[in-house]
Amino acid sequence: MPIKIPNELPAVKILEDENIFVMTETRAITQDIRPLKILVLNLMPTKVDTETQLSRLLGNTPLQVEIELIHTSTHKSKNTSEEHLLAFYREFSDVRDNYYDGMIITGAPVEKMEFEEVEYWEELSEIMEWTKTHVHSTLHICWGAQAGLYYHYGIKKHLMEEKLSGVYAHTVDYKRSILFRGFDDVFYVPHSRYTTVLREDIERVSELRVLASSERAGVYAVITPKGKQVFLTGHSEYDADTLEKEYLRDKKLGISPAVPENYYPGDDDTKPPMLTWRGHATLLFTNWLNYFVYQTTPYDIDKIKEQ
Repeated sequence: MPIKIPNELPAVKILEDENIFVMTETRAITQDIRPLKILVLNLMPTKVDTETQLSRLLGNTPLQVEIELIHTSTHKSKNTSEEHLLAFYREFSDVRDNYYDGMIITGAPVEKMEFEEVEYWEELSEIMEWTKTHVHSTLHICWGAQAGLYYHYGIKKHLMEEKLSGVYAHTVDYKRSILFRGFDDVFYVPHSRYTTVLREDIERVSELRVLASSERAGVYAVITPKGKQVFLTGHSEYDADTLEKEYLRDKKLGISPAVPENYYPGDDDTKPPMLTWRGHATLLFTNWLNYFVYQTTPYDIDKIKEQ
């Protein structure tokens, strides 16, 4: 889908340079079709990077996708300029009366904290409750997935002995899953986290189905009936150098991180990292948009509240 994003968003130039079809607001208003409305709650500190990553994966198919960006009002971003937030972001209070075909809740660097200790947990809980009646399908990523599983189903996260960082082989557990239609027997996903959720906790909940997992990284994809809520514990949206940026940041902070697994050729961090997940990431987001958003969302978007 050609992706409709604000004319001056930094992602526009980056994606156009990659030959991804970007439709700015000026052009989109001349097309007489209803675009898919996708709301993105961006909790990542590097907001511009995340905007670009998600826009890349949501773009370049035959229909319009209209992205709206929101951030929490109860937390002030330290890594994104106030000018950028004012220009391109809204707050939940600005959109709470709207309805959306899809929503993405990103990860956040707060996983070592208890959920209730997170500064914006009350606001995030309100948003996740709101998605039940105002969003057709919500996609949760990494900490966003852990937060969603905890809020909706009481599933706790568990601190691991060391950070999970690298690119890991995954398999599809539920072969009939249309979210993974077209996937190979093995596919790769980056992970970067200190906590995990346990498969046995998820399988105790009858509404949840594990779709894909990794021997090393654990459960990757979980879904509710009809894809109303989708939870991904990894970062399929990451760029080739995102893990490297995190690794170098941690080294600079004196954390002495381990070299991300299966990322650098021969685990040699002096060599450029390998990008081994982009094709499956694109297919994953295309399947979500197609099967769980476009094909099932009502044409009259206000009717989402009746579902």
